[in-house]
Amino acid sequence: MRIEASGVNFIDTYFREGRYPAVLPYTLGQEAAGTIAGLGEGVDGFAVGDRVAWCGIPGTYAEMAVAPVARLIKVPEEVTTQQAAAAILQGMTAQYLLYSTYVPQFGDRVLIHAGAGGTGLLLIQMAKRLGVHVITTVSTAEKALLARGAGADDVILYTEEDLVARVKEIAGGEGLPVVYDSVGKATFEQSLKCLCPRGMLVLFGGASGAVPPFDLIRLSTMGSLYVTRPTLKDYIATRADLVQRARDVFRWVADGSLRLRIAHTYALAEAAEAHRDLESRKTTGKLLLLP
Repeated sequence: MRIEASGVNFIDTYFREGRYPAVLPYTLGQEAAGTIAGLGEGVDGFAVGDRVAWCGIPGTYAEMAVAPVARLIKVPEEVTTQQAAAAILQGMTAQYLLYSTYVPQFGDRVLIHAGAGGTGLLLIQMAKRLGVHVITTVSTAEKALLARGAGADDVILYTEEDLVARVKEIAGGEGLPVVYDSVGKATFEQSLKCLCPRGMLVLFGGASGAVPPFDLIRLSTMGSLYVTRPTLKDYIATRADLVQRARDVFRWVADGSLRLRIAHTYALAEAAEAHRDLESRKTTGKLLLLP
């Protein structure tokens, strides 16, 4: 494939740091969109020149890449290549979290951390499709405006407010059935305290670092809580799951009901700068590398 846009994600920083093991030499990048430049023998259903997107296959910080045809998704005409690169990984992540990992019911209150980030903005919009009341956290007033623009009902500036107290105030003194947490170490304890009895913490990232070892008996003493640590690859392990989730995301992008914020683009040679910006939490929305 000839890569036209590659997404930058926190998982890339985990591989760079060695938090996730990799066999060297290793090319970073898990998500891209572009055009098929060549096909192996016996490939059906795709042709040279098709626009495609893919994720979960290492090596997308590049101009050219190879990927198994079983992991490719055709990009609809109504979706640009940059939109496809921006949506395929984070969009399917938000989709599986809300439609498979924990499915909130109409009217539920849910907490989504990092509401102005790429995945956070998509989670907010998809949660509102389900008719839930979205509470989210951000670090600045500027990010709060973005989260509200995506549909968040309540935005908590965690740098200025007591998160747990504010959540309980919003929820009328009650806890929440679910917290979607991509931050990890810095928010883990607070996330647990925001849950109601038998509530679930969906920990799907560690932007602030890995959560330290945790005594599971505390889940009992805090109200028979659940904690899950899902990852996208297990939710798109079959071709059917991959196609269904990608089609949902691209359909919503095409009809305008899922808005993407591609706020930062970098030349491929500026990948290090993109990582620094992402890890400093200075950015909002999606970061793309353009070869």
